[in-house]
Amino acid sequence: MARAPLRVACVGAGYFSQFNYGAWARLNEVTCVGAADHDIARAKATGLPAFDDLGDMLARTSPDILDIILPPMAHHAAVSTAVTAGIKTIICQKPFCQDLREATALVALAKQHGARLVIHENFRFMPWYRAIKTEIDAGRIGTPLQASFRLRPGDGQGARAYLDRQPYFQQMPRFLIHETGVHWVDTFRFLFGNPLAVYADLRRINPAIRGEDAGFVIFDHPAGVRTLFDGNRHCDHRADNQRRTMGEAFFEGSDGVLTLLGDGSVTFRGQGDMAQETVLPPDTREGFGGDCVYHLQHHVVRALLDNAPLENEARDYLEVIRIKDAIYASAETGRKIDLFEAGA
Repeated sequence: MARAPLRVACVGAGYFSQFNYGAWARLNEVTCVGAADHDIARAKATGLPAFDDLGDMLARTSPDILDIILPPMAHHAAVSTAVTAGIKTIICQKPFCQDLREATALVALAKQHGARLVIHENFRFMPWYRAIKTEIDAGRIGTPLQASFRLRPGDGQGARAYLDRQPYFQQMPRFLIHETGVHWVDTFRFLFGNPLAVYADLRRINPAIRGEDAGFVIFDHPAGVRTLFDGNRHCDHRADNQRRTMGEAFFEGSDGVLTLLGDGSVTFRGQGDMAQETVLPPDTREGFGGDCVYHLQHHVVRALLDNAPLENEARDYLEVIRIKDAIYASAETGRKIDLFEAGA
């Protein structure tokens, strides 16, 4: 007998939520039963049954999954409300919580109530990173040696930077790494394992914002692999959509290099060769970042239906927060941080 669709409710109806609601609507295995936002007009605009109180929505809709699409300062209250209401699967937007202490407390609370808490870290679900991991794991580039990602979204200049999309960006005391660079903390660990040490040099260019908006972070991974996050939100890259990949990347090994371009394509060039081979063609998918929101949500749904492992459960994602904190400690002290000494 066919199983009834999973019931999904969402809290948050701000800018990024459009991708979450749109992806849920395309998943055949689910039905959306409600949207909550403190601004009821925004909740109503989703076209779903609208609520201005999370607890009321949970009581009335009894969802199997709650998708929390809120900024970090709202995570503790939302997750706490959900787990105490008996919701057993919760997806929470990144950056997860305001600090490690708060995140650790929520992980413990979810465990106490038998709830699965998954962090909506979607970059590892971008099709180009899945393809790159497949190629690396198959030995395509030989022994992995190093990788670099150049973040170049070109949206950080001037007094109005970020105001039209996510205005709270301007007021974040920690910005480039906490809000954006954390994507590559997770992506690099997905590709090469948890780093052993980090070194960071961060700076603020735009005086209109509080936090840093440019910098370099070097990660030491197992087996001698080094990765570099080179971030600058002022500069752009060659792409018709600056937010598709948000930059360009190289993944280099003893036998060749995989290159990610701004159109979402991935190419391979063998060591000593002039010709390049297309591994993944340019992206034509709907949705943000190669439809990574859909891919993450589909992963969660299939994991629930098939009783399969989940990627980025909150208890594992605490590692990302610890690494992020070490990056800031490195930038503040001017030294490489050993993540084992730092307790990561």
